[in-house]
Amino acid sequence: LKQIEEQEDRIANAIHEMSKPLARYRDDKDLDAYLRAQEREGDPMLNYIRNKQAESHNVIDLTVGSSKPMYNGSYMPNRFGIRPGYRWDGVDRSNGYEKRWFE
Repeated sequence: LKQIEEQEDRIANAIHEMSKPLARYRDDKDLDAYLRAQEREGDPMLNYIRNKQAESHNVIDLTVGSSKPMYNGSYMPNRFGIRPGYRWDGVDRSNGYEKRWFE
């Protein structure tokens, strides 16, 4: 069953490729997408792109089942929504900007 589906996909892709003109130019969207999808050895952004693709395909809730320790007490909200680190002692040492932000 899976092999039949893959064969049908390959046939559909081949028919789609045959319908395109032989000479492909700069404004060809299919060619651009094909070239952008290729991974090149030595690309400095390759790991970043792979991580972004993995994140976009697998949305992981980091708050559930996280192996990192979390701060459990109450804390002042901040404009970025970042929780304090687990070693935070609960003392607000800011200059009050975040408090004024939420007023």
